[in-house]
Amino acid sequence: MKTIKYLRRSSLIFATVLLVTSCGGNQEEKTPVKQQTVIAEKTKGPFAFYKDINVKPGLNFEVISWGKGIDSVGGYLILMSDSVRNNYNSFSNERKGIITDAWNMDMDNDGNPEIYIELLSKKNVLDLNVYEYAGGEFRKITFPPLSSNMKKNYAGNDKFTIKNGDLFRSFPVVNPADTTIKPGALKKIVYRLNGNSFSADEVKQE
Repeated sequence: MKTIKYLRRSSLIFATVLLVTSCGGNQEEKTPVKQQTVIAEKTKGPFAFYKDINVKPGLNFEVISWGKGIDSVGGYLILMSDSVRNNYNSFSNERKGIITDAWNMDMDNDGNPEIYIELLSKKNVLDLNVYEYAGGEFRKITFPPLSSNMKKNYAGNDKFTIKNGDLFRSFPVVNPADTTIKPGALKKIVYRLNGNSFSADEVKQE
């Protein structure tokens, strides 16, 4: 009789221990695991500059800059669309600088559009790449550098402007001895185009 009671008590204790262990195991399995949150890295697109230039109804030039890595190194593309004549053409070139603007002019009044591409070639120095579209092709027109006399007072921070069909370049005058900017002093150059060749003249300040 004692043996039967002992076996019943042992069985009850074993069942209780098994139940507690089983519940404890389930609780551990249901504990949520903390997941790592992956944040997508923001990347800059390969086409840093785009501009659609409308010359006249049906004639457009699109300027696209591309390149990955260093901003100042890459290439650019000029797309010509003449929907009136169902004619399309393109031109590509390497660039050393960041394209900041692009526009159309016809400075020599020959009826052929010129595409001007403004580049920030250094930290604060601007340059122009100029192409005339004529005879179904893009022809490069060399933009003149500053004269040696102009360079003496030049330290960048220049800008190009268009006024009454003329192209101007202006920049603050610096002291060549210590490159400090002279307060209020400004040099201004006007450019003219004749026979696919630029000329530059200093505009005398009043």
